[in-house]
Amino acid sequence: MALPPLLTLQDIALTFGGTPLIESADLSVAPGERACLVGRNGSGKSTLLKIAAGLMEADRGKRFVQPGATVRYLAQEPDLSAYPTTLAYVEAGLGPGDEPYRARYLLEQLGLTGEEKPADLSGGEARRAALAHVLAPEPDILLLDEPTNHLDLPVIEWLEGELKGLRSALVLISHDRRFLESLSQATVWLDRGRTRRMDRGFAHFEEWRDQVLEQEEAEHHKLGRKLVAEADWLRYGVTARRKRNVRRLGNLHAMRQQYRDRNRAVGTVTMSLAEAEQSGTLVVEAEGISKAYDRPIVTNLSLRVLRGDRLGIIGPNGAGKTTLINMLTGVLEPDTGRVRLGSNLQMVTLDQRRASLDPDATVAETLTGGRGDTVTIGGQTKHVIGYMKDFLFSPEQARTPVGVLSGGERNRLMLARALAQPSNLLVLDEPTNDLDLETLDLLEEMIQDYSGTVILVSHDRDFLDRTVSSVLVSEGEGRWLEYAGGYTDMVAQRGHGVQARVVEKEVRPRSADKPAAAAPAPNKRKLSFNEQHDLKTLPKRMSEIEAKIAKVQEILADADLYSRDPARFQKAMDALTQLQTELHAAEERWLELEMLREELEG
Repeated sequence: MALPPLLTLQDIALTFGGTPLIESADLSVAPGERACLVGRNGSGKSTLLKIAAGLMEADRGKRFVQPGATVRYLAQEPDLSAYPTTLAYVEAGLGPGDEPYRARYLLEQLGLTGEEKPADLSGGEARRAALAHVLAPEPDILLLDEPTNHLDLPVIEWLEGELKGLRSALVLISHDRRFLESLSQATVWLDRGRTRRMDRGFAHFEEWRDQVLEQEEAEHHKLGRKLVAEADWLRYGVTARRKRNVRRLGNLHAMRQQYRDRNRAVGTVTMSLAEAEQSGTLVVEAEGISKAYDRPIVTNLSLRVLRGDRLGIIGPNGAGKTTLINMLTGVLEPDTGRVRLGSNLQMVTLDQRRASLDPDATVAETLTGGRGDTVTIGGQTKHVIGYMKDFLFSPEQARTPVGVLSGGERNRLMLARALAQPSNLLVLDEPTNDLDLETLDLLEEMIQDYSGTVILVSHDRDFLDRTVSSVLVSEGEGRWLEYAGGYTDMVAQRGHGVQARVVEKEVRPRSADKPAAAAPAPNKRKLSFNEQHDLKTLPKRMSEIEAKIAKVQEILADADLYSRDPARFQKAMDALTQLQTELHAAEERWLELEMLREELEG
């Protein structure tokens, strides 16, 4: 018998400024369920999550939370101003029965000490503290709005593992496809003010969405209706773009194979390089370049980027990815070594800060520079309206001021403007920040169709897998290695993902009247706080998993279960597989720690 939902929203409606934002939305969250909430930017996802958290009142509809159930909500812009330190903020979220160690553990994992003052935090650090605040009490329901924003790859992968280990029910909003695919078991699609639900994870969403839209399109045509609205054009154009992208992905795999074959050749002579440079084949050549500030950023890196390459640069925050891009593109001189740029390069850069847009200019003026009504793309002239449609804008938006566009629309416009500039080298530093899924689709499509060379930095694993032919990865201490393929290929070759950068923390005086104590003599290696905690709690955790396995095995012991209820049989088999995997991982971890403890004590 299914457990009653912990949280339900029924027939929610909300209007802003006379325009309906949500017309009829439903949401149901069962104990332990993991659902993702998806939809275009501006569709009302964050608003619906705030209503679920009880932070906003709907114009119509019902919200119900089971008595005693705890709900925690991660806002996109958390407010820590009422607390003296990040530790105090996180501890404030703990309940009477919660484990106090969780506050420090989570802050440590998220790269914070707990001593930071809220006024001194960057936006990314404030988000990390807010994550620790909502995760620490292990609530019954977690409502997370873009939890991966401003996080680097090591922390994103750690967060995935942490959320998988929680018993809390989850509702996630995220533009990170890999994150959603890894965590979600159900998908709620908010579209045109209404919700649809699929009891499968995000990995199946796009196929399901296309089927729904194709069915709607057929019904529209049967009724003889003309699809003229930009929203309709966008929705029904998704399927065609998806089918085209199958071919593009095939081309990307072929490009990766060519890259592997090229790198098998050794001993390239100087003459071939000179000829390549004259013909425009060579784009960037770095020979033994190094750069250091207070620590090594790049050490003795040699690299060649040829015309048509798609190079992804990967590393934790602080590894020096932007510095490396600046050296490769000639903006920054290396301390040692040299960088040669190919001939006739025309470079367009989209950095993390994004170029500013004039809020008073129209969309068309922004794309054309106020000159005429055409843009030149790849040497071909195109009417600005047709180019706008490529970026999901309707013809009616040509005269719309930039200042009234949504955040997602402004991001699309910045991409459109950057790609409209003549170029044969495209440099993108974190291009996926704050983009919705449709705009990510579009950006991937543009990169795959781009005839020039692309160098990009990204923390989005799925985006890297879909766009790059090779990745350059920080190995620490200024060392960078190149791997053929995307992020998944790199992990397969390397054996693991990107590790967090190790930061040696200095001992600093906390105030003028409290000088820093002398540095203590180095001690013998001891088990860390987290290792001690795991060693203590893992036996209990393993017993709990074994008890769950026994219950599932009792269900499967029914010989007639498969013929009587195939769905329940499959669900039990899936649960058994997952529990056995968890038990194996816990046993391996406990054994590893126990052996380490014996070694240290011996």
